Amino acid sequence: MIASFIDWSLRNRFLVLCAALILVGWGFKALRDTPVDAIPDLSENQVLVYADWTGRGPQEVEDQVTYPISVNLQGLRGVRAVRATSMFGFSLTTVVFEDRIPPLEARQRVTERLNLLGAQLPPGVTPLLGPDATGLGWVYQYYLHVDTNAAPAGYDLGRLRSIQDFNLRQQLQSVPGVAEVASIGGFLRQYSVEVNPTRLRAAGVSLAQVMDALLANHLNVGGKTIEENGQEFLVRGLGLLHGVDDIADVPVADRNGVPIRIRDVAVVEVGGDFRRGALDVGGEEAVGGIVIMRNGENAMAVIERVKTRLGEIGPSLPPGVVVRPFYDRSDLIARTIATLKDALVEEVILVTLAHVVFLFHFRSILIVTVPLPLSILVSFLLMRFFGITSNIMSLSGIAIAIGVLVDAGIVMTENVIRHCEEEERRVGRRLGAAETMECTRVAARQVGRPIFFAMAIIILAFV
Repeated sequence: MIASFIDWSLRNRFLVLCAALILVGWGFKALRDTPVDAIPDLSENQVLVYADWTGRGPQEVEDQVTYPISVNLQGLRGVRAVRATSMFGFSLTTVVFEDRIPPLEARQRVTERLNLLGAQLPPGVTPLLGPDATGLGWVYQYYLHVDTNAAPAGYDLGRLRSIQDFNLRQQLQSVPGVAEVASIGGFLRQYSVEVNPTRLRAAGVSLAQVMDALLANHLNVGGKTIEENGQEFLVRGLGLLHGVDDIADVPVADRNGVPIRIRDVAVVEVGGDFRRGALDVGGEEAVGGIVIMRNGENAMAVIERVKTRLGEIGPSLPPGVVVRPFYDRSDLIARTIATLKDALVEEVILVTLAHVVFLFHFRSILIVTVPLPLSILVSFLLMRFFGITSNIMSLSGIAIAIGVLVDAGIVMTENVIRHCEEEERRVGRRLGAAETMECTRVAARQVGRPIFFAMAIIILAFV
């Protein structure tokens, strides 16, 4: 079979050349499209499920939220392990699937099972899926820097968190390839109603009445339409609260025709929500965000899109607010790829010089050197087909394999040259084209089979 393939290739050299050119073009396309990262993604095939139950202790969360979720998810097909953690007001479950299960199919199975858990969980608890990302999805992190020259008064952490949540986060999540943008640091601004028990007793009002009044007075309603003089008017009841004064003026009850308002029994102010962490940059508390890349995306391309979007958002930010990165994986990726690229170029140059010194035959140099970039392009084509990213491990394997390719090329070239020289000595003249082709065929058939099996054994060793 190998001998027949050699004979066919020598008879159809034009077709072989066309096939090589097609592989070159296809390989260049794969080279551009193959995802690039610094290190290979060795994380598990997992799906995260989290649920909030505000104010509850870890034991209550474990018994009523974490346990029902983890038990029901264990029965899914393809699940290898289920790990869960219960914290104050929060439950996190990690479902690890077998590697043969596609990530999207795994998320679909988890979603279908979670839809059946509504009756088993406490009211108000809704389990949600985590981002469609892996352990290496954390590709970019930034913080909001305030330039005191442009904004002398500065901004408090609550205002910066609002800018992050409502300006930056929403626009960055629309970037292709971004699974989630997580906000860190600062305070979630909220209106706080601090009830005075003494005033409640004096006014004869219960805490439940205060809560019901706040819920009932924060609502917009519709009243259909009114037609008059050939025109249609919308009827709306506007009751949304817009600030501290609106909340303080909400009536709770009345005594002898005198309304008792929120301000009479409580103090209303703007405060921060309960938090469990902070972001520290240079010894000062700050507000920032973490960009999580979607599973299977190109890290370099996603980071470039994020940077482009941040440049577009910058002019719309309040005066003095500047987005500054403090973790950017593209720098690490660029340095890693540059190092391996230099190593590959140096290796090709050294191989060429070795041929010049030992063989001193120009055509043999081309025969051995030209297949090197072709084999690299074919490698990228296969990497793209099997979903392997271009990282330090895969590129190092290519660099190691170049030595093996050179060895096979040298054996084949040297054997062809030796057969031609022996034939020239035998006939006492230079060989013609037909004679050279016949010597090449005999020499290639002689070493083709051993080279093929040697390469096959080395490939199996890599696998």
